[in-house]
Amino acid sequence: MDKDYVVAVDLGGTKIYTALVDLKGNIIKEKIVSTEANKGDIAIVSNIKKTIDYVLEDIDREKVGAIGIGSPGPLDVKRGLIVAPPNLPFNNYNIVEELTTTYNLPTFLDNDANAATLAEYMFGVGKGTENMVYITVSTGIGGGAILNGKIYRGSTSNALEVGHTTVFKDGPRCGCGNKGCSERMSSGTAIMKRALEAVNSNVNTNLKNYENITAKEVFVEAAEGDYVANDILDEALSYLGLVVSNVMNTLDPDMIVLGGGVINGGEVVIERVKEIVKHRSLSIIAENCKIEKSNLEGKSGVLGAAALAISELR
Repeated sequence: MDKDYVVAVDLGGTKIYTALVDLKGNIIKEKIVSTEANKGDIAIVSNIKKTIDYVLEDIDREKVGAIGIGSPGPLDVKRGLIVAPPNLPFNNYNIVEELTTTYNLPTFLDNDANAATLAEYMFGVGKGTENMVYITVSTGIGGGAILNGKIYRGSTSNALEVGHTTVFKDGPRCGCGNKGCSERMSSGTAIMKRALEAVNSNVNTNLKNYENITAKEVFVEAAEGDYVANDILDEALSYLGLVVSNVMNTLDPDMIVLGGGVINGGEVVIERVKEIVKHRSLSIIAENCKIEKSNLEGKSGVLGAAALAISELR
């Protein structure tokens, strides 16, 4: 490949993170702006273009190979459409055609979890693996898989929706409409909901000392020994352990990489997941499969968009 750079766009519900990235995954120039989803799709596309214009300033366009975009789904990757993500006002918007036309560069789209999976595989702890699964646990839960060295997208490009696998048959209803999904039991949002329930009850907990409760406060108080906070985390992380065990028993990967805000809660997260896996996964699989924390420090989305562009160019 005679190109030196790609443009990477990490499109999120609250922010757009765009970077010029070299082929080794080094960020050369970057720009973060608010998505401004409330202003509609045209405003978002305008914000995306502003960030791309910024990172391309003073760069020889001949050295730029492609644009990669990671976006929340659902998407129609083959046609380049952002179909209808819950937190973005798009409705079958052809972002690929729009950016290809504007910048005269091949443009590639994938869901943010697949993009982050590629980043872990090409630039992160998953480098050198042949079969790797990435699971992100933050506001929601998503995932992606590299099988036999290639990203696995499934028939509709929506494979590895691990946040919507059932872990509690008659559990509370998830945003997707199903009951007892792992996203409803283990995500940062789920931890926050359980904390709010506790605060609004008669239970004795230091969580009542906070004006605003998120998963972060639960981790803080659990580390301080608060019984209720520990109870909430133990339940959420046990369900997360079930998801990881099920994925391991299904796909038999070399490695599972865990990323996202909840995973940054502390050592307790990986420890608890490993404990559950020991009891729930077949021993031959569990002994072979490493469980690692992402080392891309919040860059997995933007580096994923870059990895997407690089892998498509190759």
